[in-house]
Amino acid sequence: MDDLTAIIPEDRDWTFVIDDGCAECGFVPQRADTTGDRLRATVPVWRAVLSRPDATRRPAPTVWSPTEYACHVRDTCRIFRGRLALMLDEDDPVFPNWDQDATAVEDDYLHQDPARVAGELADQAEATAAAFDAVTPAQWARPGRRSNGSVFTVGRFAVYFLHDVEHHVHDVTRPTTTH
Repeated sequence: MDDLTAIIPEDRDWTFVIDDGCAECGFVPQRADTTGDRLRATVPVWRAVLSRPDATRRPAPTVWSPTEYACHVRDTCRIFRGRLALMLDEDDPVFPNWDQDATAVEDDYLHQDPARVAGELADQAEATAAAFDAVTPAQWARPGRRSNGSVFTVGRFAVYFLHDVEHHVHDVTRPTTTH
């Protein structure tokens, strides 16, 4: 696919899903200590989606292909694992900014190999799941914050992260319709 139509940058504040869930994708917040298991459960879905012949095809010019979504989830695992480490190692750290839309363009998500991405996503998901599994009961309350001032505890951060992953599973598995 060579359509380089720009994707509209995401600017919605999704922190509401921590408490309210997400009606769009059906996400229901659960205990933070289930994050590792729930993250691992997405890997077979990603492998199946990335093995489809249309894995690199955008369903619309301004909607990411399954491969682009998978690249984003792979990188989200890596970035959030780093942020989790900051929260566990430092007192109330401020997370470095990450422009996910710029990363998608700079790393050419559109043209990455789906099979390679499937393996990389699985590796990053497992490492991130293990990092969340290792959080001790006392650590779930440790704080951290985004540069925009949004404050998280490790527990709320885990729920926020998991929604991102599960929402994108919904994005790539929901039936598409043509009008």
